[in-house]
Amino acid sequence: MDHFWLTDEQFARIAPLLPNDTRGKERVDDRRVISGIVHVLKSGGRWTDAPRDLYGPKKTLYNRFVRWAAKGIWVELFETLARAGGPPSQVLIDSTAVKAHRCAAGGKGGSRAKPSVSRGGRTTKIHALTDRFCRPLAFLLTGGQAADCKAGALLLERLPACRIVLADKGYDSDAIRRQIEAAGAAPNIPPKINRRWKPCFSPVLYRGRNAIERMFGRLKDFRRIATRYDRLATNYLAAVCLAATVSYWL
Repeated sequence: MDHFWLTDEQFARIAPLLPNDTRGKERVDDRRVISGIVHVLKSGGRWTDAPRDLYGPKKTLYNRFVRWAAKGIWVELFETLARAGGPPSQVLIDSTAVKAHRCAAGGKGGSRAKPSVSRGGRTTKIHALTDRFCRPLAFLLTGGQAADCKAGALLLERLPACRIVLADKGYDSDAIRRQIEAAGAAPNIPPKINRRWKPCFSPVLYRGRNAIERMFGRLKDFRRIATRYDRLATNYLAAVCLAATVSYWL
């Protein structure tokens, strides 16, 4: 009972979305391997700490996770299930900072791969879009020093059709507001105190913005999400998407 295992219903939903074009030797049981990967993400332990008698060899778990991360399979799995939820009426945008472990330093690929180093140490930011039911719709990773409004502009390019976008003061810029309006939605963002002209803002609607904070809190129950151990951003993003899939879309 202390170990994660995909239920019949959960695995039935993702089985059609898994790769089936493998060649040569038949692939090891997907249900067992994916359950082992999720167990490692939840426990925060090393790959070698996953119970071998339940999940199989550690090398199989690690190789499956890393190879599918490089191919974008975990991200595609998350995005497919998220789209199946239908268009949301409200979309929330925000970010959260994550501490990076010392073993996350030294990843190949320059600044895009490695966590940034600033006054707070090694950090990464997870930027996300969610609906009003806390369900994540899209993710973007940046260094911990990245401004929310700049990263938000990139993330809002993937904004689904909706009526209202809720965000905090960090996204209060004319460019962000125009981008949201161009997508056919209304921005509900509290204006900064130094604005001469205050745009329309509904405090009643803004109360629902805590849904995205609850989403981040639930994701950080996965200890390998709350602390970044992966050197490559590709692997860490894959871990975030897999944790979000298990938490909200299965």
